[in-house]
Amino acid sequence: MAMNPWTDADVERHWDLVADIYVQENERVHEAHVQRFEIAVGRLELFSGAKLLNVSSRDARAEDYLRSGCPDIEVVHAEISRALMDVARSLHPQAVQFKLSSYSRLPFEDASFDRILSLETLEHVSNPPAFLSELRRVARPGAILVLSCPPATSELPYRIYTALFGGHGEGPHRFLSSREVRHLLEAAGWEVAWHRGTLLVPVGPRWLRRFGEQLIGRCRGGFIAELGIRQFYVARRS
Repeated sequence: MAMNPWTDADVERHWDLVADIYVQENERVHEAHVQRFEIAVGRLELFSGAKLLNVSSRDARAEDYLRSGCPDIEVVHAEISRALMDVARSLHPQAVQFKLSSYSRLPFEDASFDRILSLETLEHVSNPPAFLSELRRVARPGAILVLSCPPATSELPYRIYTALFGGHGEGPHRFLSSREVRHLLEAAGWEVAWHRGTLLVPVGPRWLRRFGEQLIGRCRGGFIAELGIRQFYVARRS
């Protein structure tokens, strides 16, 4: 896959510009927003003493969820936006943060992490193959990666939602089909062990949202599953 027509610096500028509204806008869709952390923690197979990399960490909200899953882990948050790091520092002063200058070169040594969490980041990076290869480089043998991103089918709903309700926007992005994501992961040396679409109905009455999850659960691997606005992948480094 060719590089995207923007730079990582363009992505940084977007998140810097919306950092002051990031938390409040996510609170408007609280349950859909935090669902990413709840599912991720259940799939990371955390263990005492594990070293975990969270990239991109945004406001470091994952910190509390990760430690609720396993208190005795070492969490390293990595973020490209300095302004969002400032937000994270005010909300989670105990969080360990690293500033990224590029998604294509991470500031960590080879084989540094047992677990990697990457939520809604792949669609923003300028060079997706390089990013996934970097995640593999810094992962230890047997490490687990939990990654989420919207599918290509989410572009139209995203445009409609933004036009109607505003929000912090996504900035430079390209939503990838699940087929593309799986191909990129495998090409970078990750073995995909699990994939599931979620949030078929991200907002609305709880009964309707629950029905959407039941329906998408029965349609794994089909078109309905691809309509879920958040796709989860669990992969292992060989």
